[in-house]
Amino acid sequence: MLVGAAALLLGGGGLAVVATTALAGNQQPEAGSGHHMVSAAFTISCPDVGERLRKVPHSAQLPVSKGLSSLDRQVHDAYHKMMGGSGSSVLGGLKAQREKTIKMMVTAIAKNSKRPSYLLKMSGCTMKPINEGAGAGGNDSTKSVQDGWYQGQNQNQTQGQTQEQDPNQSGDQQQSQDPNQNGGQQQGQQGGPSPDDFVDITTVQPNADAPPFAAPKGGNASTGSFTTECGRNEDGHFNSDNVIVTPGVSNGAHHTHDYVGNKATDAFADDNKLAASDTTCNNGDQSTHYWPVLRKLDGAAEQKPGAAQDANVGTTLTPATVTLKFRGSQAGQVTAMPRFLRIITGDAKAFTNGTKNANASWSCTGFEDRQLKDKYPLCPQGSQVVRTFAFQNCWDGRDIDSGNHRDHVAFSDQNGNCPNGFQAIPQLTQRITYDVPQGDSFAVDSFPEQLHKPVTDHGDFINVMPDDLMSKAVDCINNGQNCN
Repeated sequence: MLVGAAALLLGGGGLAVVATTALAGNQQPEAGSGHHMVSAAFTISCPDVGERLRKVPHSAQLPVSKGLSSLDRQVHDAYHKMMGGSGSSVLGGLKAQREKTIKMMVTAIAKNSKRPSYLLKMSGCTMKPINEGAGAGGNDSTKSVQDGWYQGQNQNQTQGQTQEQDPNQSGDQQQSQDPNQNGGQQQGQQGGPSPDDFVDITTVQPNADAPPFAAPKGGNASTGSFTTECGRNEDGHFNSDNVIVTPGVSNGAHHTHDYVGNKATDAFADDNKLAASDTTCNNGDQSTHYWPVLRKLDGAAEQKPGAAQDANVGTTLTPATVTLKFRGSQAGQVTAMPRFLRIITGDAKAFTNGTKNANASWSCTGFEDRQLKDKYPLCPQGSQVVRTFAFQNCWDGRDIDSGNHRDHVAFSDQNGNCPNGFQAIPQLTQRITYDVPQGDSFAVDSFPEQLHKPVTDHGDFINVMPDDLMSKAVDCINNGQNCN
């Protein structure tokens, strides 16, 4: 699939060869061919400011939202300058931009809360080799996933199996060219996914025989379930907002989200608007469920925010099925979620952040005892791609959200035990299936520097169940019933 090479200037004056492949973008390959875009040997890795936020007073919420969105846009622009031939020279300008934005956020927070001066040290970014993967252990992602997946501790589920380029290669692949003479081929294109991001599911060993892939069981377990039916987004509810992370900011996600449930969900939907909204759920559940769209890599380029304008190219795939199920705890009974509780599972920046918060899982129908963390599955004919998101099942008993949108919830251990100070709540699992073209011809929306890696997949949830419906769900789960 190699069709050429380019060179990037690196710090210290060296040159790194950049293998290039063709994918949907300015070039228009045959639909469903699975060809891949120009892909640099490096991407940009920046400290995740949002992850380090602890307390954001209401008065600072909008400035912080705008700041986080600006930081993402700055990395986006720097990445495309790098792809255009600027190399690591973009890092200096990027740092200056980030310093200004972070300082604004710190000042806004400090007006009504303790000044988070530590954020000011997070402006510098680096060049990350794309063959390093997201983790640090080099472990095969097809090994047992149940411990890390269920507990949200994924340090051992790393991005192994990435093919490294031999620096001693000779021939045309190593021929450097002037990075300023790309003929515009690289402009406006994003890297990834790589062919190495896909694996034949039939070659994967079974690795998922514990919760949440299997229902809780045992003498103390709450073994019931509650399923809510909210459709497959047949109404076409899409936007590139993120009402949890960047409320009040249009295109705060910089990738397109697929929604079911609450019909009012966008960047400007506060609790009152969500509570007053209609829903696609058939039981009156007004909760919001959303995740990045999956695209067929056919060259379609919709020129709007979250799509081609944010380097997400390809036709949006409608899910074949969406299943939203709440389950119990291995340790005992669960308590009701508070209304408007916000939970994010997974990490949209896991390729550069590392896999601590990565928590999406990929598989195929008929093979769901085999779950992948950092690979897309290649499914046999007639089998559908499956995305699964299991959400945190412990709550601190106080807050419906937190500064980084993670600290107020946690995962239990495999025995269902929550961390000290947390209590068990129903565990939401979002399971989404797709009919995709054969081959490595699909990818999830992502920030461009995240290279459409499957490890960056993530799901979002806002509980807007009426209190009586939540009570019904809890009763069903604790009484061992299966309800909807």
